[in-house]
Amino acid sequence: MRADRVKQPVRDVRSYRLPTEVIDPLRHGLPKVSSQTIAAIIREVPAYAEPFSGALGHKIARAVRAALGTFLNLVSRPGADPGTPMSSAIEAAYALGRGEARSGRSLDALLAAYRVGARVAWRGLAAISVEAGQPAATIADFAELVFAYIDELSAASVAGHADELAASGRIRRRRLQELAQALVAGEPAHVLQGLAEQAEWTPPQSLTALLLPERAARWVIDLLDPRTLQLAEAVPDMPGLTVLFVPDPQGCSRPTLNRLLTGHNVVIGPARPWTEARSSLDRAVRVHRLSPPDGGAVTDTEDHLAAVVVTADPSALADLRAWALTPLAGERGTAAAKLVETLRSWLLHHGRREDVAAELFVHPQTVRYRMARLRELYGDRLRDPQWVLALTIALAIPDA
Repeated sequence: MRADRVKQPVRDVRSYRLPTEVIDPLRHGLPKVSSQTIAAIIREVPAYAEPFSGALGHKIARAVRAALGTFLNLVSRPGADPGTPMSSAIEAAYALGRGEARSGRSLDALLAAYRVGARVAWRGLAAISVEAGQPAATIADFAELVFAYIDELSAASVAGHADELAASGRIRRRRLQELAQALVAGEPAHVLQGLAEQAEWTPPQSLTALLLPERAARWVIDLLDPRTLQLAEAVPDMPGLTVLFVPDPQGCSRPTLNRLLTGHNVVIGPARPWTEARSSLDRAVRVHRLSPPDGGAVTDTEDHLAAVVVTADPSALADLRAWALTPLAGERGTAAAKLVETLRSWLLHHGRREDVAAELFVHPQTVRYRMARLRELYGDRLRDPQWVLALTIALAIPDA
């Protein structure tokens, strides 16, 4: 919001003039009133005590004196164009609001300073008018003008403060986005450090990548560490998925993270040093491709390490599988498939026939028959540790 769009109060200071005999005593007493106003702000608004003690304090003091001086100029020149001095005062108040936001002072502190300033300035100016013998009606009109003028200035400062916060927020969000993009791209540590400083983002010890639908990301991000970084469409061939980089969710907090994410189809990567967060995302992507979560499940990549290792080189796994299953080459399609699933279960259950039957939902006698056929085809190789290792790896992932 620009200062020239600030809503004006009902009483327009720029269209009202006071006679010279009212203004002259006020102008003479202005330095004293300004000092009283500044002292009251320092005393009653703690947020301004320190700023007034340094070089910035001289600038603020000059701004207070200039604001009161501009007011007297506005109401002391009948027939003059009031636009320029009032516009200058509004612009100055707007700039003050932006500066206060940049300095980190709250809007409450700024408005408190205006309230204190208006009260003390009015008391000082009113005392001068009473001492000069001005009638009550004139003093009443003057009071209305003072407070209307302060309202205009405070409204401009509020607009400036809000605009600065909005602009700062947009800039910071953009810089956080750039940091997230750099993490996904695997940029060097010194680049990431520089982007983190620009974004005023305090790096954690580690980051964990979450891969989840965008609609779920909007829901869960408020439950996570405020430093969590978000990047939509982070994986080009996985549209609709968002990555969140969550600070330090390892150790005892990882189960808590799992509980928070239940119901959102999330894949949780491993914790990695924050400058290596790309590797956490890579792991989450790989597990998502192997076992996409559904039904609101939370998939922890720590539970899929064997599958990740086994499928690290798909072409090598395919070659190993083809070689290990060569003895089955003469079997028919359906029969071959049943023998493969039985051999896989037999290897994983260390030959326990009852467990194999339970997994395959067949009778133990069926398992016995199939294993007899496999021993015919493989011979002593089923007792050879090297062959058992090769078969276990080749058949570790169903339908690999």
